[in-house]
Amino acid sequence: MQDLAAPAKPIDVMLANSNPLVLSAMSEIFDRDPRFSLVATSATAEGFLGTVMRVPVQVGVIDWDLPVLGAAKLIEVLRDQVNAPRLVVYGDGNGDLPRLAMTAGAAGFADKAGDVEGLLTTCADVAAGKMVFPYIDVRELQKDPIHSLSRRERTMLEALSKGLTNRELSKELGITINTVKFHLSNLFEKLSVKNRAQAIAFYYSSRLPGESSDSE
Repeated sequence: MQDLAAPAKPIDVMLANSNPLVLSAMSEIFDRDPRFSLVATSATAEGFLGTVMRVPVQVGVIDWDLPVLGAAKLIEVLRDQVNAPRLVVYGDGNGDLPRLAMTAGAAGFADKAGDVEGLLTTCADVAAGKMVFPYIDVRELQKDPIHSLSRRERTMLEALSKGLTNRELSKELGITINTVKFHLSNLFEKLSVKNRAQAIAFYYSSRLPGESSDSE
């Protein structure tokens, strides 16, 4: 019987951290663990993006403050890619960073102050399709579905509120009609609505971040 603790094929991983000492230490950690195959490393978000667009990687471990794009923008860009890696943010778990990582669209968070095994286990779980955010009470986020929307989905919801058709949404957002349908499907699921009318009703009954209720 196959050992369930050790996958038959190692998990392909890429690391990105602007601190060369941290990057070197992390590289050694993943190199030593037979569960993983370290594909590449990068000191910048652009370097990470350029590599994973060419080379398939299952999991990416990234620093939140990656130059120049930053992790939030990197995650946003990769969300629209079909074979994008699932991303784990490696950072300070004491503040608001775990929640920011989750709302940006990361698949997991590992505290840099934690032990090495915690990081490795998080990556293995994320590769298996799990969401790993040990510092967040997910129930609090679920009370307000707006926090689960990506930036693209928020833009879609705002455009949808104007009464645009799929073809008009495609033109306004610069994406294909199939991509519009894909985002709408995800949007409806996250908001627990069944159709466009219900989504628009949700939009007008909620106050999206950055919108002012007293603007005339």
